[in-house]
Amino acid sequence: MAALNRTDLENLQRREIHLSILSAVFVFILAGGVAVLMYPLVFVHPVEASKWTLRIAFVGFCVLSLLFVFYLLDRQRMVRRLKQQLLEELERNLELRHQANVDLLKTMPDVNHFWDRLTMEFRRALTMERTLSLVLINSKSAGNSPNQDEATEAWGDAAKAISRKLRPTDSVYRLAADLLALVLPETETKDANRIAVRLAEELRDVGTKRGLAFDIKVYNYPQHVRSAHELEDIVKSLLPEKEEWAIPSPTG
Repeated sequence: MAALNRTDLENLQRREIHLSILSAVFVFILAGGVAVLMYPLVFVHPVEASKWTLRIAFVGFCVLSLLFVFYLLDRQRMVRRLKQQLLEELERNLELRHQANVDLLKTMPDVNHFWDRLTMEFRRALTMERTLSLVLINSKSAGNSPNQDEATEAWGDAAKAISRKLRPTDSVYRLAADLLALVLPETETKDANRIAVRLAEELRDVGTKRGLAFDIKVYNYPQHVRSAHELEDIVKSLLPEKEEWAIPSPTG
């Protein structure tokens, strides 16, 4: 799991166990040495006036030393139990977060809804002589390729970040596992570019944390494309092959 490095935690716990055992052995050796040195004075050649006082102090010292050693071992056992509970809670939170991202991505409109919306918005822009902008967001690995769970986490976080920047008239679609599209009706190129800059700022943190680099491209009608087919071809070039079929042809 990216957010929970179990290897580092296990190494840290192993070092703490070694430290606790070393502390207990160190205390035991020191206490044993002091007890050996005290034994002749207390039992072999005691001072009669303070014999029982020394013996009581000797016994008390031995008992306290043993109790301290037991305390160190019990503390280590308690800390280990608390760490295990913490790890279980962290894993549970990560699983809930992952499931929330999965549910979010599943509820996003897919490529079929996208083609319907793009067709409708393009016809409206063509008929009313308005502008239409399309923002495409895909990703590439910034280092080691993330596994499926990490990629889901990344795109779930990205979808949340994008949703925070959308206007009421905008809509976002998940066209493929690594491709999102934003349809921005009546949006000039400069306004779409400003939106893209804000999205890039939001996605930069997500990409750094998840090991992905997000690529954002802006296309505008009528500045960049003159027909719906041109806009369709741009989107189709980024779709996996299985997603390229059965696409309704917009009028334009």
